[in-house]
Amino acid sequence: MTAATSASHTNDLIEQKLEQLPAILNEKAIDVWLVFVRESETLHDPTLDTLVGANVTWQSAFLFNTKGQRIAIVGSLDVARIERTGHFTQVIGYGEGIGNDLRRILGDLDPPSLALNYSTETELADGLTHGMYLLLQRLLEGTPYVARAVSSQPIVAALRGRKSAFEIAQIRTACTITQEIFDAVTPKLAVGLTEQDVAQLLRAEMDARKLPPAWDPNHCPAVFTGPDSAGAHADPTDTPIEPGHVMNVDMGVKVGGYCSDMQRTWYFLKPGETSAPAAVVRGFETIVEAIEAAGRMLKPGVLGHEIDAVARGLITGKGYPEYNHGLGHQVGQAAHDGIGLLCPQWERYGERALLPVEVGQVYTIEPRLPIEGHGIATMEEIVVVTDRGCEYLSEPQKEIYLVPELVS
Repeated sequence: MTAATSASHTNDLIEQKLEQLPAILNEKAIDVWLVFVRESETLHDPTLDTLVGANVTWQSAFLFNTKGQRIAIVGSLDVARIERTGHFTQVIGYGEGIGNDLRRILGDLDPPSLALNYSTETELADGLTHGMYLLLQRLLEGTPYVARAVSSQPIVAALRGRKSAFEIAQIRTACTITQEIFDAVTPKLAVGLTEQDVAQLLRAEMDARKLPPAWDPNHCPAVFTGPDSAGAHADPTDTPIEPGHVMNVDMGVKVGGYCSDMQRTWYFLKPGETSAPAAVVRGFETIVEAIEAAGRMLKPGVLGHEIDAVARGLITGKGYPEYNHGLGHQVGQAAHDGIGLLCPQWERYGERALLPVEVGQVYTIEPRLPIEGHGIATMEEIVVVTDRGCEYLSEPQKEIYLVPELVS
């Protein structure tokens, strides 16, 4: 894909999202959404990737309403860049300051409710810094609009969460390619390789396909092996794989602006073994059961914590400790996308555990459990929520991958 083609592709995706926006604003009873930013290349608001597709320098205001108006107020030197995106019905440039134009436009729109880009629950709707909020208060002093402010979180949740058929197809393709990479690397695995060696094999397959990793390349792929591994969010180490180790990989690629995020589990056979020992098989099969049980529960209207409880209860009911994270997150333009989670009602997850599942959301399902003396059993599958339940976008791992002992 050339740079020009990529830019056109991104603009098409933004336009699709902008076309969804008026209906979402009406549904959420929000009259105007104001995204207020500055120097966005340095301090980037995630909503710009969904709504604008360009960065700005000076203080800038992007306003969207229920009637489909899209108004940009930007510094004079940014006008041409924003106009070229083609996303705005009106682009206003200023010289000395943004205040007069911002007050005038808000006065014309006179919204009873004004959503701002802040949230206590998610970074995806929390691009408004405290300093910019104080500046906005000063700019709008004497007007009623700051007092009418609400969080843009419900808008972002719907806009990022409800995937179009095109978005779902992109994620499905990313999942298929990720599985192809796992399959290509499996025959190259052997006892004695380090976590870093395995990561390099996986990166070589990504490079051969000219695809970027779905998150920080230092730990995408993440490779963790054996009973003393650092875990999925750590960089691969020089720890060698030993016979009897369980190895896990957490990896995703980005295709057409959309991510996969999948985990798989391998067992390295000891001398004389032709299959994994019973403890490893039991742990692996428990994870498969937990994923399948959660998938059956994953339907529109069910709360995130209710789905997490199904998988968590199945695992603890078999005598394993509960995993210390949520069961699943949304996937899309980022590996961690959307706002709703499949998670317990823990302090760190706030209100996100209480959000209902919606049609079009794409989730991971990723429980885990320890297998004493061997490592971790975990898989991470990706599903899309439909009006009937959920559909797998990844091909679920049903059997543990076995790596045979090398015979000299």
